[in-house]
Amino acid sequence: VQLVESGGGLVQPGGSLRLSCAASGFTFSSYDMRWYRQAPGKEREWVAWISSTTGSTNYADFVQGRFTISRDNAKNTVYLQMNSLKPEDTAVYYCTAIGKGSWGQGTQVTVSS
Repeated sequence: VQLVESGGGLVQPGGSLRLSCAASGFTFSSYDMRWYRQAPGKEREWVAWISSTTGSTNYADFVQGRFTISRDNAKNTVYLQMNSLKPEDTAVYYCTAIGKGSWGQGTQVTVSS
């Protein structure tokens, strides 16, 4: 199982970023996917979830209405579109396949003026 996150960077408050997570080594289309994040000195927290079968999504309250999770099963990739970014969104963002127990290296998102 390999998960490779990308798309992070430095952005001003109110800006947008689109994160990608490329998956390999398992049948991507069969697994629900989640995004998590971990800010310095804090526990890793769940951000968003997407179903493998229905495409249903769910979000943590603190990103509701600002972030959108999506997936492209043909590309074995899950995305996280992040809009209206706030300084408190600064963290390393990770994706994971539910039930696989693997994590990528993460991608750093920094929101600062």
